[in-house]
Amino acid sequence: MDQPLLLVLAVAAVAAASVWARSARYRQRQLRRTELAGADPDQVALVRSDLRKDALAAALWVLVAATAVVMSFRTDTSATVVLLVLTIPAVVSVVLGRNFVAEARVAQARAELERRAQEVLDQEELAPRRWAARLAPEDLPDVTGFEIGRVYQAGSGLMAGDFYDLVRLSPSRLAAVIGDVSGHGIEPAITAFQAKYLLRVFLRQYRDPAQALEELNAQMSAVGRPEEFISLCVVVFDTAAGTLRHASAGHPAAWLWHGREVRPLRATGPVLMMDPRAEYTSRERTLDSGDLCLLYTDGLSEVRNGGQMFGEDRVAAAVRRDPGVSVDVLCKSLLEAASDFSSGPLPDDIAILAIRRD
Repeated sequence: MDQPLLLVLAVAAVAAASVWARSARYRQRQLRRTELAGADPDQVALVRSDLRKDALAAALWVLVAATAVVMSFRTDTSATVVLLVLTIPAVVSVVLGRNFVAEARVAQARAELERRAQEVLDQEELAPRRWAARLAPEDLPDVTGFEIGRVYQAGSGLMAGDFYDLVRLSPSRLAAVIGDVSGHGIEPAITAFQAKYLLRVFLRQYRDPAQALEELNAQMSAVGRPEEFISLCVVVFDTAAGTLRHASAGHPAAWLWHGREVRPLRATGPVLMMDPRAEYTSRERTLDSGDLCLLYTDGLSEVRNGGQMFGEDRVAAAVRRDPGVSVDVLCKSLLEAASDFSSGPLPDDIAILAIRRD
């Protein structure tokens, strides 16, 4: 061996290659996780660029080590001087290697934290939509003999407790439900979920919707929070008897188009969870082919423009103006009218449900 000093360079170069290879390995893990997380393309490109730089540095030092080993058996001193000069960056890479690897680890950890933070943000954004899909679903079952329209508009606040439901009680009986839990956030949404599905059970158990409301009120009062209240309206359509029976717990007046008139279906008892022993009554009306019933939450009637409210009369006027319009069109036009009337973004959730007997 004619140039033993070159073996020193070879060893230093191998150590430097090891440092850059370790850094490249962390970059590769970071790139894989960044791609799986669906990160921004620019961020992925930056991580990939860092990986390539580290991999290239590792490859270059491997090449230097191999060249040094080969040249150690030759007598060419000019090449030896050049290779020995390369010992300086090799030693620097080894000395600072801890910093390079630490930086790669920090970058990997930062990317993982950003990914987890994004997952949390995505969940926070997705949760209200998933709750709304349960409480006020876009897809309702097709019910023979009825035309169903609905619309739900999320307000500018947090999750709210607006909900609606359709329950087939028998081949000839259909129950339509709409309700609103006071407050905003996850707690009212949970309460709305409980009330909606408990009421399904009680409507099948009791033929009179007022009895179902009394049982629901007793059950929800026992488990609910004292600051929560539920306004709720139930309308039961009976095509065999040709009747409509409704009961309302402090809910805004529903409107019935019957006999070429618009008639209110007003509250028949207090809001739920105010008094566990509250009593409710039901009222029955004739139901003919072509009759239309419109239910909504107070987010519609209480839309404000300065000191004025949209009000129940404007809702009734929309039904009176064109009672034969498609129920979907009616619901959407009411929402548009409220949006046009409002002096700003709609602050509260709005749920609207329209049912017409064929």
